[in-house]
Amino acid sequence: MTLKQAEGPKYTRILALGAARGDVTVPNDDLVGPIDSSDEWIRQRTGIVTRTRVSKGVDAVDLAETAAKEALAKAGISPDQLGAVVVSTISNVAVTPSMAALLADRIGATPAPAYDVSAACAGYVYGIAQADALVRAGAAEYVLVVGAEKLSQFVSPTDRTISFLLGDGAGAAIIGPADEPGISASVWGSDGSKWDAVGMSGTIEQYLDGEIPWPTMRQDGQTVFRWAVWEMAKVAKQALEAAGVTADELAAFIPHQANMRIIDELAKQLGLPEHVLIGRDIETTGNTSAASIPLATHRLLEEHPELSGGLALQIGFGAGLVYGAQVVRLP
Repeated sequence: MTLKQAEGPKYTRILALGAARGDVTVPNDDLVGPIDSSDEWIRQRTGIVTRTRVSKGVDAVDLAETAAKEALAKAGISPDQLGAVVVSTISNVAVTPSMAALLADRIGATPAPAYDVSAACAGYVYGIAQADALVRAGAAEYVLVVGAEKLSQFVSPTDRTISFLLGDGAGAAIIGPADEPGISASVWGSDGSKWDAVGMSGTIEQYLDGEIPWPTMRQDGQTVFRWAVWEMAKVAKQALEAAGVTADELAAFIPHQANMRIIDELAKQLGLPEHVLIGRDIETTGNTSAASIPLATHRLLEEHPELSGGLALQIGFGAGLVYGAQVVRLP
């Protein structure tokens, strides 16, 4: 007896994007006191002038819903056509159930399978890789991928390593069938030997035992910077090779919005021509982890609609340490 297997289209692409940022703009001056710093120091080290955070009572899933509905509307896809909902987040308000299941219900995608991906700043790229595979395998005709974060709930105002970097936001993408290749092979992976480089100040058990206050985000800045600059430049070049394109064939480069200095150094190492536009959303949004690449892409397309249909190299990297990159055709 032969088992039947699903078969999907040969090619996929990102059909549309949606975005949502926090409703509160937080300038550097509001954060410098507890870390004994200055607006100038933060700008020089990170390129951030302001970051967006949400008001009390707003959760990451609320941002995800707004972004998802915009992406669906732009794609002309109804929620019941979604074959899967994938949410990349480290900001769920509960260990379980998933944010994706709640989001699927809110937007009317039930009973589509829904699950969360915990890959921090590489989460959106991981989600795109999975959505591409799901569609081409015939497991879904359309997939919603969302990167959604409320990192402000994990900020210690006195932490000089990361507190001033983090913002809140969500970016969504609809992936579906295409007539030509729109998502290249992904180069992705992890390096758990640097597990402690970015993460939390302690465990939930330590908190419950009274050993530490509520765990918050922290990082070893020098380790992360060196790894991001040197190792991720290699990954980005591998992604170009896997896609069979060269840097001068790109229309845009959209890296994770970790730090403006990292973005500039990666662009330098890739030798990007002047015509390749670079996503730089961090200046006014901050680092939104899994949401940063779709938010930067959304903004870049709003400012430069002529990029639509062009090729973009996107790369995410962060806690894990995890990383992922692929070349996509811009919606």
